[in-house]
Amino acid sequence: MNGPTESVPDGRYPRPGAEAPLVVFDFDHTLYDGDSGSHLFAWLIKRRRWRTLLALLIAPLFAPLIAFLPTRRFGVSGFVWAGSVGTHRTGGFNAAIDLYVVTHAEKIRDRLLPIALDVLHGHRERGDRVVIATGAPPELARAILAFVAHEDVPVIGTLVGPRFGGIGALRHCHNQMKMTMLREAGFGEPIAMAYSDSSADLPLLLAAQRPVVVNPKAGRVPMFRRVLPAGTPILNWGCADRAGDPV
Repeated sequence: MNGPTESVPDGRYPRPGAEAPLVVFDFDHTLYDGDSGSHLFAWLIKRRRWRTLLALLIAPLFAPLIAFLPTRRFGVSGFVWAGSVGTHRTGGFNAAIDLYVVTHAEKIRDRLLPIALDVLHGHRERGDRVVIATGAPPELARAILAFVAHEDVPVIGTLVGPRFGGIGALRHCHNQMKMTMLREAGFGEPIAMAYSDSSADLPLLLAAQRPVVVNPKAGRVPMFRRVLPAGTPILNWGCADRAGDPV
């Protein structure tokens, strides 16, 4: 599922109107304690010994690329490919994601942040338009929210597709590209509120009328205070190894 998932009307919440405030949530380290994509890719790679060996062989080339914004997509693509080589269709990759979520539901549930889900519930109860914009594959965030958290909201994520006998990232939902993909999916400005942990989401946070930084790395806090509007909340929603004012 490579585009935004369509939300199904949920009787628990009012249907948002076209003029309802738009609220954007990042996923990793915002709703989920950790990097959901890394957890998925590690599982995919470890399922077969030969894939583990393949990942070890390519690690010296691809792992360093993940540390730098301009090359991150290429680094991530290498490990997505190692975990999916032999899978020739996106549908097969999405089926593997769904299997991962079903078989790891308890561990995943423990990583979902209760405070974050309460905030998400609150926006939906008020009738806001809520969308998830994540660097993870959209099927992963969708499956976690639907199967584990019982939330059905639109998801924008990294587009994946067939590449060199496996699956690779075709369009990374990251940094300025996240804004582009939100607009293309019909979630353009104005953005009423945005929640994210990441400095890579500065374009999103700066576009929001009310940005909220959650669970940032401690070393990034001074930068957020410098570039975001005065008084921007910098909160910790339950990530023990992250900074922010406790809630």
